[in-house]
Amino acid sequence: MALQWEQVIVHPADPVALGQWWAKALGWVVVHSSDDEFEIRPEPDRVPGLDFVRLEESKKAKSRLHLDFRPDDQDAEVARFEAHGAKRVDIGQGKQSWVVLADPEGNEFCILGQHGQHRQ
Repeated sequence: MALQWEQVIVHPADPVALGQWWAKALGWVVVHSSDDEFEIRPEPDRVPGLDFVRLEESKKAKSRLHLDFRPDDQDAEVARFEAHGAKRVDIGQGKQSWVVLADPEGNEFCILGQHGQHRQ
């Protein structure tokens, strides 16, 4: 049996707005858009992607799943995401080599430190 990782599903209140935010932040392309679903990928035929599917209930707690990004320059990427509207958040991580940010709907993601600095 062969499996291919297709996408990560995100359940925002406004899939188009959040999907556009992530598409711009990551420089990805839109492969599908409707009122209730918005899918982006690194390139049209490259997976995995992010699929934003409407969910009417609001976020209630820390995300149980989040994305980690390892940039060449952590400080520059954190500054770029903050300029794009991401907010630093404290989820009880303490002092770590990564920075926890949240997108406009409060979904956490991490900007990791340099290679060799591993998460615990």
